[in-house]
Amino acid sequence: MNIFKLVLGFKKRKMLAGVMPMVLSIEPTTSCNLRCPECLSGLRGFSRPTGMVELEMVENIMAQMGKWLVYVNLYFQGEPYLHKGMDDLVRECKKNGVYTSTSTNAHHLTPERSNDLVASGLDRLIISIDGTTQETYSAYRVGGSLEKVLEGTRNVLEARKSSGSSKPFVVWQFLVVKPNEHQVEDIKTLAKEYKVDEVVIKTAQLDDPHDDHPLLTSSPALNRYEKDAKSGKWNLRNPMKNECWRMWSGCVVTWDGKIVPCCFDKDATHEMGTANEIETVWAGKEYANFRQDIFSDRKAIKMCTNCSEGTKTYA
Repeated sequence: MNIFKLVLGFKKRKMLAGVMPMVLSIEPTTSCNLRCPECLSGLRGFSRPTGMVELEMVENIMAQMGKWLVYVNLYFQGEPYLHKGMDDLVRECKKNGVYTSTSTNAHHLTPERSNDLVASGLDRLIISIDGTTQETYSAYRVGGSLEKVLEGTRNVLEARKSSGSSKPFVVWQFLVVKPNEHQVEDIKTLAKEYKVDEVVIKTAQLDDPHDDHPLLTSSPALNRYEKDAKSGKWNLRNPMKNECWRMWSGCVVTWDGKIVPCCFDKDATHEMGTANEIETVWAGKEYANFRQDIFSDRKAIKMCTNCSEGTKTYA
């Protein structure tokens, strides 16, 4: 019934009384071992503090929201498996019967850590693998090792097999940038060799796309931007609608308990409240005003101008 009311309210552009989010992203940490050039974690560019979420806060969130949620993504910024208690965070979500996922660069997935990951009950594991050679991989994943990613993948798949479990569902996510755009078919072939469950091809979000940008792809099909013939400016390829289901159906909680409306609010500039009062914040006036801003003039909100929600680009 909650999901039905969310959809109905979205169509009517009004959050109905008593309706709660069905999706939640919780940030395990802002720390990361890599230095990816279009990522605040990689650039060490946050104005907000860096830290690790406490299990107690996740327990509190699930006590409030567990009955409403259908999906929890234990990821926002940073590398989740730098959090030593990551498996406990997963177990807390799974205790409430919620489908749980995370995203990782796979550098910390040793055989022992992979066994613990599988035992935690994680439903979906997204592994970032942005190249089929070290040269192309490290063009974006600066400081990273492709062999570590492949080794981590093998470790998880072997742990899953030896446990007799069907989980986690393992996804390779391939972020297309100029240095690796010629390897899209190669990554699909490699995925079959490793027997991962799915390959997702994702277009890159660039803060300042321009003609000489080192990551801007040449193929329109692999690019979320297009160049305006008159101004010469690169913009999202498709018109932006004044709506956002992602923001409407869920929210994000930072490691230190700030509620923000969307995963594109990477520096938590649109804080709506704190995690110890999600129900109150979700139904509050500030959130309602923000939703109306989305419906009236979404492109006026800076974090939305580089978002692909509602467009026809890959992701």
